[in-house]
Amino acid sequence: MHTRPWLLAPLFAGLLLAGQAQSADLVPPRGYYAAVDVDAKPGGHCKAPPAPYTAKLEFRSKYEGSDKARATLNPEAEKAFREKTADITEMERGISRMVTAYMHKGQRTQLECTLQWLGSWAQANALLSTAYNHTGKSMRKWALGSMAAAYLRLKFSASQPLAPYGAQTRVIESWFSRLADQVVRDWSGLPLKKINNHAYWAAWSVMATAVATNRQDLFDWSVAQFRVAAGQVDKDGFLPNELKRQQRALAYHNYSLPPLAMVASFAQANGVDLREENHGALRRLGEKVIAGVDDPDAFDEKTGDDQDMSELKKHAKFAWLEPWCSLYACSAATLERKAAMGPYKTFRLGGDVTQVFHPKKEGGS
Repeated sequence: MHTRPWLLAPLFAGLLLAGQAQSADLVPPRGYYAAVDVDAKPGGHCKAPPAPYTAKLEFRSKYEGSDKARATLNPEAEKAFREKTADITEMERGISRMVTAYMHKGQRTQLECTLQWLGSWAQANALLSTAYNHTGKSMRKWALGSMAAAYLRLKFSASQPLAPYGAQTRVIESWFSRLADQVVRDWSGLPLKKINNHAYWAAWSVMATAVATNRQDLFDWSVAQFRVAAGQVDKDGFLPNELKRQQRALAYHNYSLPPLAMVASFAQANGVDLREENHGALRRLGEKVIAGVDDPDAFDEKTGDDQDMSELKKHAKFAWLEPWCSLYACSAATLERKAAMGPYKTFRLGGDVTQVFHPKKEGGS
C-alpha cells in the first residue's frame, strides 16, 4: 500500500511544531519587554542590603491561638513575626522599589544596587533553610515571588540592562532556581483540604522563577497547581477552603486572585490557555469577588459571619484586575473600577503591575 505524501505532511508539521514548542524559551507577558530610557546620571548612593536571612525559617503566626478558622489576629504574635521577618520584608520591598525606580528613571545605581542586594543574599544561600514551620515556608515563597517577579522586568527589557552583568546574574538565577526547587518540595503533595491561597502564591513564585531561569519543569509544576486551584472553585465561584476563614472569607478569596491571575497570564504568554479550566473557574472567582465587594451578603450567608472589609479598602489588593482583564473581556463597570483604583503597585507581584500590563501608559515602550 502506498502512503500518500499529502497525508503525512500535516503529521510532520505537527511534530515539528511540537518540537519547537518544547524547545522554545519561556517568556513573560509582552509588557515585561518595556525598554528603559537610560539616564547617564549615576542616581545617588546604594544603601547597604539587609543582612541575608540564613537562620531557621520558624516564625510565629499572626493568627497564633486562633481557632481553626485562623481569622483572629494575635497582636503580640504579629509583632514578633514582623520583627523577626523584618530583613526579609525589607529585601522584598527594596528590590521592588529599586527595579521600579530603574525602569522609570534608568539610572545605573538602581540597577547595580539591585544586583548587589540580590547577589549578597544569593552568595549567602539565604532563605534555603530546611528547618521551617508553616509560616516560614510561606515567607520563603512570598519572598521568591517578589524578587523573581521584579527581576523579570530587568531580564526581559528590550534595553537588555543585564547584558554587562553575566557573572552576577548567573549567581542570582542559580539561587532563584534552588529556592524554587525548595518551594516545590514545600508545597507538593498536600491533601486537597490543605490547598489554599498559600499554595497559589507558591505557584506564582515558581512561575516567576520558571520564566526567569527558563525552566520548563518549574513552569509545568506551576500550571499543575493552577489546575488544582481551578478545580476547587465551585459552580458559584466560591473556594471552599477560603470559606473556612469565616469573617475573612471574602478577603481571602480576593487574596487568592493575584497569584492565580498572574500564573494564568504567564501561561497564556507561553501558549498554555488556562482561562476555561473548570468551566472558566478563574473568571467565576473574580466575578464572585467583585460582586462580594459590592454586596458581601452571599459571603455572610455562606460563612455565617459578617465579612471584615478592612483589607478590601486597600486598592493594591486588587492588582489582580490587571492580569485578569487581560485574560477576559471585563465589563465596562469593572474597567471603570480598575481605572479608578489604579495604577497598581504591589511588591509581592514584582512592583508596578499596571506598567507591565499597560507599558505604553506611563512612558514604557
